[in-house]
Amino acid sequence: MTEPGALTAKRSSFQEWQERVAGTNISPTTLLATDYLNHFNEIIMMLGMVPDMPELLDDCREWQPKDYCAHFRDSGFSDRDLAVAAYEHVPDRYRKPFEETIAQMNAVVAAAIDIVDEAIAGGDAAVIGEKARTAVNILQRLQDYASAIIHGSQHAMKQEEIDSLLR
Repeated sequence: MTEPGALTAKRSSFQEWQERVAGTNISPTTLLATDYLNHFNEIIMMLGMVPDMPELLDDCREWQPKDYCAHFRDSGFSDRDLAVAAYEHVPDRYRKPFEETIAQMNAVVAAAIDIVDEAIAGGDAAVIGEKARTAVNILQRLQDYASAIIHGSQHAMKQEEIDSLLR
């Protein structure tokens, strides 16, 4: 059990970080920044274009997951150092569903590439389009969840729901 003094210190530290991120593109509610989601915009866009340009699947295969801090370390985001430092102070009630959602997005990307690749091998343009659109829709939905968490929601999409959508 956490001692009352430790809880007070943790709460005080969080309030200090809220003040530090005020006026930036980092949410003072969660200490997370939506800029991280730009990492997923690229793969969502490419998967959406695969039905018209199947050769883009090779570029999709080259896309790699990147964790929150690595994204900011590699970005031109003006407050990147602050975003990385603040991440250590994100309350678990936001961090856990956020990390769960990001893991789900990474898994959907990997599964989508395999599913779309199988559809391309089958040669049916309608199936390729259906599989790619399904993947894009799921990723956009998960991205909406991630964005909501960044802005203060504490809920992630249920894995069973994602699995049923991928079928």
